[in-house]
Amino acid sequence: MSEVEPADADETTGEIVLEIPARTEFVSFVRVVVATAAELEPHMDTERIDDLRVAVSEATTNAIEAHVNNDSTDRIRVQCNLAEDQVAVVIHDGGVGFDPDDLPELPPPESPERLLHESGLGVPLMRMSADESEIISNESGTEVRLVVYSSRRRRRS
Repeated sequence: MSEVEPADADETTGEIVLEIPARTEFVSFVRVVVATAAELEPHMDTERIDDLRVAVSEATTNAIEAHVNNDSTDRIRVQCNLAEDQVAVVIHDGGVGFDPDDLPELPPPESPERLLHESGLGVPLMRMSADESEIISNESGTEVRLVVYSSRRRRRS
């Protein structure tokens, strides 16, 4: 009989899939589940988990708004994958889609003129908070992919 090698103690992998209704009270639920999953990665710094919380909150809020604006009763799918030194989260909505490159230019956050705009920082915040971000959007919905690296991977990069 051959011996089975134990899994590397530093290797954490797995997947969590949530399907939530398009209601704002579920944003905090998604944020907690994703952050808790990220905490399983032994080399994930608290600051990186906080960045992931921000990015996931923004993407989930945008997905909820897309469903509400489209009168969609479909659920929003959130998939969280733990893999070698990173956490990847994909948020998929069934809204009408949008072109992320066509977002209007807003004044910088420190500008007093920025106070005239109630929204518009979601996509830039996602892009700043995640190490990788990708938005794929068409008439059948939008998929936002966010990846945050652990401190160990960031040191190797």
